[in-house]
Amino acid sequence: MWKWINQAVDKVTQKTPDSVQPLPTVSTNAEENIIYFKKRLGSSFDILYKQTYIGNNRAFLIMDDGMCNNLLVTQQVVQPILRAEKMPTDPQEQMAYIRDKITQGIDQKEEHSLDAAIKELLSGLVILFIDGVPFCECFGVQGFPKRSVENAQTEVQERGAQEAFVESFKDNVALMRRRVRSPVARFDIQEVGKTSQTRICICYFADRADPQCVDEVKNRLKKADLDVVLGTGYLRPFLESDTVSLFSSVGTTERPDIACAQMAEGRVVILVDGTPFALYVPHLFLENFQSLDDYNHRPYYSLFIRTLKIAAFVLSVFLPGVYVAVCTFHQEILPASMLYDTAVQESITPFPVMLEAIFIHFIYEIVREAGLRMPKSVGHAVSIVGALVIGDAAVTAGLVAAPMLIVVAMTAISSFVVSKIYYPVSILRFAFMVIGGITGFYGIIIGFGVLLTNVCAVQSFGTPFAAPFAPLHIGALMRDTFVRMSWTRLGKRELQIETLEK
Repeated sequence: MWKWINQAVDKVTQKTPDSVQPLPTVSTNAEENIIYFKKRLGSSFDILYKQTYIGNNRAFLIMDDGMCNNLLVTQQVVQPILRAEKMPTDPQEQMAYIRDKITQGIDQKEEHSLDAAIKELLSGLVILFIDGVPFCECFGVQGFPKRSVENAQTEVQERGAQEAFVESFKDNVALMRRRVRSPVARFDIQEVGKTSQTRICICYFADRADPQCVDEVKNRLKKADLDVVLGTGYLRPFLESDTVSLFSSVGTTERPDIACAQMAEGRVVILVDGTPFALYVPHLFLENFQSLDDYNHRPYYSLFIRTLKIAAFVLSVFLPGVYVAVCTFHQEILPASMLYDTAVQESITPFPVMLEAIFIHFIYEIVREAGLRMPKSVGHAVSIVGALVIGDAAVTAGLVAAPMLIVVAMTAISSFVVSKIYYPVSILRFAFMVIGGITGFYGIIIGFGVLLTNVCAVQSFGTPFAAPFAPLHIGALMRDTFVRMSWTRLGKRELQIETLEK
């Protein structure tokens, strides 16, 4: 089946060949270089070419209008070059004189490859060609539009910093550098995507991260056969565990303080240019129930909050299935008064309990998706209409029993408590409703065992996904799992992620 699907996909998939053969090096004839640029870039209106003369030598300046700061281009590149005095007559001496004594910017580099020069041009640098010089000079005058640093939207915290990552990965690195001013912090650059050539930044602490893990991350990303990379989701499958699971073995965060905390434990953080979210590996399942506020409150309150989140996870996954199983097979466990009321309510509905549960949860997912994707001014109205009008009308019309609406409400609220894993929870919820409606408690218990076995089988870069429970590690379990030790003990030494592999 899978082989047939892969063959069908391959039939509609076609690799895009390069239409122009790359020219290996910069020509001493500047006109040839410009012709090559125009072949590769076409008639794009944002690519600007300016021909001028430096002394008696012809020169060309090329810039991407949307990626450069025009004021910096004029002040740091064009005016200093055109107004320079005592300019040498030899072309190569002219280029060296411009690079060393004329231009004022620090971000300068010399390129001998035309393809590399095009890449720098599209990154916001100005390119200078001079007749008779077998290389070009690139000047950093970036000024592309970008969003300013704002509050976190998906990982809201009561205490602590409110800053979140933005789309510019250089700004993201600066946010992390400001928090960890240590020379052990490493930020390595790679490129992925044959067409997009998206820059990614691999961040880690040199004295804490496992070198094998860092090398493995770099190798996997280097082997990622992608044409275009527009977000972290493109790279996640290449970092996932080989074991098939609904839960991701790659962590995601939009907060620089959380990313720094992960690096302090020996994790590797991946920033993607153009995406305000970061990936990190290895990732543990129990980290889905932790937040930054756990470390800003007293330890006893952190214990309470984490227990509450785990209870909410269990409710959101199993409550609908358990309700269906009770109403279908195990009515004897209900008190007599509750059994009578539930039976009366369910008797007036036209559908079996399992179909009723699937139907109302499906309607809830539709309302949630509509409220999430609609404009903010309309999204709240959609949620209110779905909650009040549809719910009340369904009960009044006898399509849905009132206890079922209570179950849906409790499930929905509980699922938002652990929003990091909302998507696998929503799928598991439907699965356990079907299992509970067909096999009752016995099937739910077997399904829970299968789910637990699957979580324990996942490995995230050599670290068990279910650690420190499987395998059991008493020290890490008592240090920062359910129980969080005080910072008088916790702050003496950070947890090393590789110790959980033992």
